[in-house]
Amino acid sequence: MRTPPLASGPDGPHALRPLLTAVLDALEAGARARGGPLPAGGPGAVAVRFRDAVGEILPEQGDPHAVHTLVRAFAAGAADPAHPLCAAHLHCPPLAVAAAADLAASALNPSLDSWDQAPAASELETMVTRLTATEVYGTDPARTPDSVVTPDIVVTPDSVVTTGGTESNQLALLLAREAYGGSVRLVTGANAHHSLPRAAWLLGLPDPVVLPAPAGTLDPTALAETLTRLTGPLLVAATAGTTDAGLIDPLPEIAAHCAAHGARLHIDAAYGAGLLLSTRHRGLLNGLDAADTVTLDLHKLGWQPVAAGLLAVRDAHDLTALRHHADYLNATDDTEAGLPDLLGRSLRTTRRPDVLKLAVTLKTLGRAGLGTLVDQVCARAREFAALVHAHPGFELHAPPVISTVLFRPADAPDATVAAVRRALLTDGRAVLGRARLDGRLWLKATLLNPATGPDDLAALLHLVAESRATLVEGHTP
Repeated sequence: MRTPPLASGPDGPHALRPLLTAVLDALEAGARARGGPLPAGGPGAVAVRFRDAVGEILPEQGDPHAVHTLVRAFAAGAADPAHPLCAAHLHCPPLAVAAAADLAASALNPSLDSWDQAPAASELETMVTRLTATEVYGTDPARTPDSVVTPDIVVTPDSVVTTGGTESNQLALLLAREAYGGSVRLVTGANAHHSLPRAAWLLGLPDPVVLPAPAGTLDPTALAETLTRLTGPLLVAATAGTTDAGLIDPLPEIAAHCAAHGARLHIDAAYGAGLLLSTRHRGLLNGLDAADTVTLDLHKLGWQPVAAGLLAVRDAHDLTALRHHADYLNATDDTEAGLPDLLGRSLRTTRRPDVLKLAVTLKTLGRAGLGTLVDQVCARAREFAALVHAHPGFELHAPPVISTVLFRPADAPDATVAAVRRALLTDGRAVLGRARLDGRLWLKATLLNPATGPDDLAALLHLVAESRATLVEGHTP
């Protein structure tokens, strides 16, 4: 049998061109077959259609049309985050330029566990991670927590690439544990992302102290009382962009309490970090630079294909906890001879160059272009909230802080709210999330598509109203 063509090497581009055409044609055909933001019919019907379209995954003889067949079926059965009525989760539509760059990363397939596998990729990662640290912490070197006592001690911020918010949060807890010599207790709000208490469990840390967040954000007064009462090494985790409502904790006050009590501070800005790119909205993140570690996730408010996470650290020395030696990857004599040691840049060994799509996006759009996208989605959220507020058949939870809007049909029980969402999902007409706040269930619209317009927002609200009316009439889809 003839050897299948490779994606790189002298013949790589020639081999890829017809395959790319097949992929693009299949994506187009799949979108037409889907006809909306989500395939209709619900899990059972979608699974049957997909299996029928794909057929046998491992036939005895290969299928030359497999790329088109599978990609078309994949697209027909996908949730399309670029559809204006797909607004459930922190699941952004990726920019075309970022997806194109991701193809190059896949074709060349560098692995960032040793320099000889990724010479240019390792240098690009250094450039982007240092840029990220500067965006979070500023151009002036950050001072250590004991800078009042030793004001001449300065530290250099840095960041590392991760697979997203969950890995970044886990890594932040690990670095805190090691900085404190082997143990630390997490203090966080009930509004925090589930990955934080889970990371404490994975790392064998004491049970976290979870403070109530009745207004959806961490209460600084309750935090101060808790820090006064507790002893031992403490890590406070604040949130800049909650998953449910896109709320931002009062970061300057939290940072002040942490400094007063000698507690380490981590800020989970997986959602909100994109605001750094906007001149108009950057001020919402005041206090971010006081954190010891910061989670960023640009496959949310950054329009990147998954995965595109980072963890920024105020003191690059904290990253020494990740140092690891494997002679075949970072032999001592190689390192002394000048070959960069990449193993200490991640808990993973094999790592794809996710940094390429980030760099291409940053350079293509620039700060102004990306800031405009941030401003657009924030503006769409305010417009949608205004529509909800003006409609007598709906209730708005609160004005949006970033780009998440919580709303519900007025006077509807929670069961009806949940049924409306599921009916829209089953029909494939709209994709909305759900959030439970203030003891009630809310529909969640997370607006991350900068191409969404006023007509789309009106259509989304109309579909919810129509679905609610159908349920009230007793004709549940």
